[in-house]
Amino acid sequence: MTRIGLLGGSFNPAHAGHRRISLFALNALGLDEIWWMVSPGNPLKSDATDMAPLAARLASARKMARGAPIRATAIETALGTRYTVDTLDALVRKYPKNRFIWLMGADNLGQFHRWRAWRKIARTIPIAVIARPGYDGAARASPAMGWLRRFVYPARQKSEWTHWRPPALVQLRFRPDQTSATRLRQADPHWHIAFTRRAVRDGVTRLAIPPKD
Repeated sequence: MTRIGLLGGSFNPAHAGHRRISLFALNALGLDEIWWMVSPGNPLKSDATDMAPLAARLASARKMARGAPIRATAIETALGTRYTVDTLDALVRKYPKNRFIWLMGADNLGQFHRWRAWRKIARTIPIAVIARPGYDGAARASPAMGWLRRFVYPARQKSEWTHWRPPALVQLRFRPDQTSATRLRQADPHWHIAFTRRAVRDGVTRLAIPPKD
């Protein structure tokens, strides 16, 4: 059994904050590795005018993950899925010997009720919510947390998550890096150019993602 944390996002670009929160979760939850799920596109974000090509974002994630037990992957392109609920269902079936836990920040928990079939997501694999300053209050008051509250496990039991039957949620306290992908794009709107010169290989599927994607 391989214990894998799944961290989804645009990674537009990947930055030190992604790495720090991943290494924290790796140690806190006793994970073997983490997969950075580089999304082809976020269904909740209609304005994608500043979204870099997938290959550039994947290359950025691979560079930031270097030297750590983190795999950057665009596996949704291989699975043919767009929504998290479908991706998780496919992963659980494709990798039956792995145990997965979904990692999300408190900001995402605040809008979790807007995700497609979010209750099914919660019933598929455990969820670890990582505190994020300024978002914890909204997360606690969110419609999703109103339903999930009965399934919360104490943080002291976090290392036992592989024995939990979903729905199962644990909240982790962490002082996150204040790096922001938005600020990085504002500082360098053309950051992706350096990553678009050649194909990049997916860290999980080993498939090559061409620069045009």
